[in-house]
Amino acid sequence: MALGLLGFGFSGFETLRLRTFLNLPAFHFLFSVSHLLYRFESSRFFQMTQIKVDALITKQFLAADLNEIRAMQEESKKHAPRTEIVWRNVFLFIALHIGALIGLYQLLFQAKWATLAWVFLLHTLGSMGVTGGAHRLWAHRSYKARFPMRVFLMLINSIAFQNDIIEWARDHRCHHKWTDTDADPHSTNRGMFFAHMGWLLVKKHEQLKTQGAKLDLSDLYADPVLMFQRKNYLPLVGIFCFALPTVIPVAFWGESAFISFYTAALFRYCFTLHATWCINSVSHWIGWQPYDHQASSVDNLWTSVAAVGEGGHNYHHTFPQDYRTSEHAEFLNWTRVLIDTGAALGLVYDRKTTAEEVIQRQCKNYGCEAERVKMLQKLG
Repeated sequence: MALGLLGFGFSGFETLRLRTFLNLPAFHFLFSVSHLLYRFESSRFFQMTQIKVDALITKQFLAADLNEIRAMQEESKKHAPRTEIVWRNVFLFIALHIGALIGLYQLLFQAKWATLAWVFLLHTLGSMGVTGGAHRLWAHRSYKARFPMRVFLMLINSIAFQNDIIEWARDHRCHHKWTDTDADPHSTNRGMFFAHMGWLLVKKHEQLKTQGAKLDLSDLYADPVLMFQRKNYLPLVGIFCFALPTVIPVAFWGESAFISFYTAALFRYCFTLHATWCINSVSHWIGWQPYDHQASSVDNLWTSVAAVGEGGHNYHHTFPQDYRTSEHAEFLNWTRVLIDTGAALGLVYDRKTTAEEVIQRQCKNYGCEAERVKMLQKLG
């Protein structure tokens, strides 16, 4: 499934292999959990524990400051952004992509079936560490999690290796508060490549540094789980992003160490990066805008699949503290399934959602209810 999103055409052996993978018990297990959670959602216990937000919250970690955004955009027109390339990052990403291409070839023609499943599992877990942890929990405070859940999310976030959670959440709060300005780390006004990955290849804009320093991050620094990750980030990444993904296939099903490293470590890491980056680029480019036609963000099916539920970006920018981040069905929003599973186990509480009447009013005033209905009919 993950490979298909890269746009490669499969035929013959590769098609058979991909179809067989989609029939794996682990793949169907996720859909079974989704179905059970749907039934649980209608139960009285769920209704007693779910938190409904009847009105938009003014401090939404962080709602866009439209007046400040307009002023900053006008200011940026007077001065073209100065781009200073960080050549170390350029060479590192070139090396990573070369290694990922080698890993892709091995995954298609040389790796064992178990390694293919392992790559898929690692991508799913790592992505959920970003989407369910760094994004929905810590950047937006869209739900609360008890200590064991926070530890779990921190560890699987380390699989993704996308900076520590405090830094990730800080950048993301800047993105929401000052969207598409020079204080937005990956502003689409500087082009799709910049929004996708170019922002990691250059030095940060001075306006981003200035505005980012104004954010209140005390809630992040007060969390001992995040401080532990920040202080031990490189060892955690070394273990969870590279060492364990390589060693486990060798130890448990006799995979070649060479193949294991290039597929489960390098290719998987690179693919997860691009899946996340597509939210910053593709999800501000192609898709539906039923909730806010004036925003650059869009709802996109394929980014939902690749990034385990993050593709409802027009919805998310409109209602940033809704833990679901979209109205898409659970089979497209595996991160929601993870959070709801945590709630069923008593590890997650205070899940914030937006009331239906608020959504309808927003669509009527700033979006298009007909477009919303059409989109939901397609996406379930």
